Amino acid sequence: MDRARRLEYLRAMGVEAWERRDLPPLAPAIEVAPQADDAPSARRAASPEAPASTTAQPSPASAGATSSGGMASVAGQRRPPASPSAGATEVPSPIAARAADASARTATGGAPATAVISPGRAAGTPVPAETEVHWDALQAEVLSCTKCTLHSTRTQGVFGVGNRRAEWLVIGEAPGAEEDRRGEPFVGRAGQLLNAMLAAIGLPREQVFIANVLKSRPPNNRDPKPDEVAACLPYLMRQIALLQPRLMLAVGRIAAQNLLATDMPLGRLRGQVHSFGELNTPLIVTYHPAYLLRTPADKRKAWEDLKFARSTFQRLASQEE
Repeated sequence: MDRARRLEYLRAMGVEAWERRDLPPLAPAIEVAPQADDAPSARRAASPEAPASTTAQPSPASAGATSSGGMASVAGQRRPPASPSAGATEVPSPIAARAADASARTATGGAPATAVISPGRAAGTPVPAETEVHWDALQAEVLSCTKCTLHSTRTQGVFGVGNRRAEWLVIGEAPGAEEDRRGEPFVGRAGQLLNAMLAAIGLPREQVFIANVLKSRPPNNRDPKPDEVAACLPYLMRQIALLQPRLMLAVGRIAAQNLLATDMPLGRLRGQVHSFGELNTPLIVTYHPAYLLRTPADKRKAWEDLKFARSTFQRLASQEE
């Protein structure tokens, strides 16, 4: 990614640049002004540290066997667990542009950062025909689902979108008004911010798969109820089983707490690699874009989370080569 585009993505996140410790300090950059929030999680995203009362507990009937770090099992060959060590990362600071150009360099030799997509699972790689059939059948189930009362108030179900051979799975909590209208997760201003966040680490939206814990919009964007989460989670588990991602990124408190079956606050879930399901899929937690629109100061923390996710993916990819 060239320098100008990288700076554009970082500024969209409210991060003008980040400073390598081997570079001299430069002049401060202009702060990004706070913006109003029109994202689906407007009210609940304002308090990412608040405990959730809606965390669904794993059900043997719907989610399968539980592992130590994840909520449910998914089919397929077991992968070795990822190391929980977070490691040290550079602290972002609002300095001038040339420090941001260093953010795409590795610590050894100043070479460009490793790609965050493996060639074998790039966007152009077709999904096997048998797997595609299962994807289509699952999508039809979601769009016609009546397992909870949300089907009576939604416009349509929101299945998910993206590359069905993606190595990255991004999981939010529930559709908002615009998502309900368009049938696609993370659209509008929150979606634009998510796109910028992913692009800042060299990951186009088209190269990931994006889904929510809930497939139907809760009225007035309220928090999901436990019975709604319990009805929808089996669909997400089947998506994970079909995709078998190399890394999962949970955005927001509700998504993280439900996936990890915990009421631990988001701040304590960040900065570590969680192990999800029988495949021990690495799962990393960060802030929801809706919250970041309301609290721009925390975009810098989210940038640290993204760099941590990228380095974790790169380490996993190098181990499997």
